[in-house]
Amino acid sequence: MLEHFRIPEDIAIKVDATNLRSMTKDVFLKVGMSNSDAALATDVLLSADLKGDETHGVSNMLRAYVRMFNEGILNPLAKESIVRETPATAVLDGDQGLGIVTCPKAMKIAIQKAKNVGVGMVTIKNSGHAGMMGYHALLAAEEDMIGVAYTSGGNSMIPTWGSEAKLGTNPIAFAAPGNKEAPFCYDAANTAIAGNKIGLANRLGVELMAGWVANPDGSPDMSGTTMAQSFQSSALGGERMQLPLGSTRELGSHKGYGLGVMVDIMCGLLSGAEGYANASPTRRSHYVAAYNIEAFVSLDEFKNDMDGMLQGLRETKPAPGHDRVVYAGMIEAEQEKERIEKGIPLHPEVLDWFKQICAEFSIEYRLD
Repeated sequence: MLEHFRIPEDIAIKVDATNLRSMTKDVFLKVGMSNSDAALATDVLLSADLKGDETHGVSNMLRAYVRMFNEGILNPLAKESIVRETPATAVLDGDQGLGIVTCPKAMKIAIQKAKNVGVGMVTIKNSGHAGMMGYHALLAAEEDMIGVAYTSGGNSMIPTWGSEAKLGTNPIAFAAPGNKEAPFCYDAANTAIAGNKIGLANRLGVELMAGWVANPDGSPDMSGTTMAQSFQSSALGGERMQLPLGSTRELGSHKGYGLGVMVDIMCGLLSGAEGYANASPTRRSHYVAAYNIEAFVSLDEFKNDMDGMLQGLRETKPAPGHDRVVYAGMIEAEQEKERIEKGIPLHPEVLDWFKQICAEFSIEYRLD
């Protein structure tokens, strides 16, 4: 997480992770989810908060999920079903359940298939928002496999040289286990900035940096002076749009754009999900895969080699102005240890929302 999005120390309120977990689960139970699904959904959100990924933790997503359940967009008692299957693949119909529940279940199917035949791949349709995609990829890494997770949906990214939003942020996650080193876990949107980070910037009252978003006519906003509060996202019916990773063609926006299309194909077209032929803004689908390392190489050899590679990256000589070099997943592992011990920092506005929803749902507020 860039310092740009961190809650200032003088206003951050640290809450106990155990209390936050129990209250979050209570909220999911109140919207009608089963005990097991509420616990799973809570684990996905809390994992994001513990790792420092506030964009996909309780701060942003819990209130959005409550709204979607209340509006009937999501099914709290969804019954997932496999509608097409081979020994290595499956298509899962999520019954319009919450994606942070559907995707872990799909990854478990992929992991079992990978144990049986070496690889397992599952596409998911009729499923809601999938949260932090790294969570799902790490499920495979915890089983000594390589995990991959994609999610696609909505229209917020403009194609390179385009003036209309045609793709979602379409993040990609990839996780691989080490031995002594923390797992490598890459998890990033294919837009210049993740959509939910704009929400964080809005809460903090900070500007959007040059090259993050487009002007209403599709040209890159390179001013660096646009306030987040004034950004009316096209995903929410506004006119402003997000730029692909790379921001401009000269800086490589065609790469973020191309990867975004790839994610749409793997998630949407490969699952038969509705809305992909005409880029409907309501479309949403996911893809998860597990690769059994033992099917390719000795597990011990792989994990030891991973340690060597990751250690080599850590020990890279830092550039001026920097104390160290890190790899994807390293800071998140450090944050998790610290936040379990010292608490999760939340913005006062988030605590105000919790007080409001607890009063509305008759839940005991226990974050003080």
